[in-house]
Amino acid sequence: MANGAAAQPDDEESQGTNAAVQFELQPNVENRWVRLEPLLAGDFDALYAVAADPLIWEQHPNKNRYQREVFATYFQGAIESGGAFRVVDHATGALIGSSRYYDLDEAQRVVAIGYTFIARSHWGGHYNRALKTLMLEHAFRFVERVIFHVGSGNLRSRKAMEKLGGVLIGEVAMSYHGEQSHPNVIYKIDRTDWRRSE
Repeated sequence: MANGAAAQPDDEESQGTNAAVQFELQPNVENRWVRLEPLLAGDFDALYAVAADPLIWEQHPNKNRYQREVFATYFQGAIESGGAFRVVDHATGALIGSSRYYDLDEAQRVVAIGYTFIARSHWGGHYNRALKTLMLEHAFRFVERVIFHVGSGNLRSRKAMEKLGGVLIGEVAMSYHGEQSHPNVIYKIDRTDWRRSE
């Protein structure tokens, strides 16, 4: 479960979301597998060392994000978003990827999670689910629904979303930091469904 800087709801509000408290976009949270910490400008080189692997982006709509100048645009967007994380392997302390919250709509109680990537050395185990679990647990203290945008052709990420309990609800064309738009599918996880799946 999440531990860290996020404010705790009082007993009366613990049965639902805590709408009275502003959503904290960059909490320090951790579980057995990973720590999520706010992404800092000084993390560029270490994060790019992970992202420079072309196979990470093989199924991503932006397949050339392994190139330094392209990744620099992604990284700038992450810093400017105010909702991006560095993902740290809890056991080794190694920086292994990034993710972020975006498109927060407090009135509709919806937030998106995405822009996620993890080092290939950490694929196929507990790390992606551990990362998403931390972010979902934190989000569901404040919102009722979490949205995920996944490249239509990214079968690996789509399979991971379905394992996590994501429900396919539509498609949208999205551009990444001003690039050409690409088709994405939209998954959602509602707070009530997430509680049932625990």
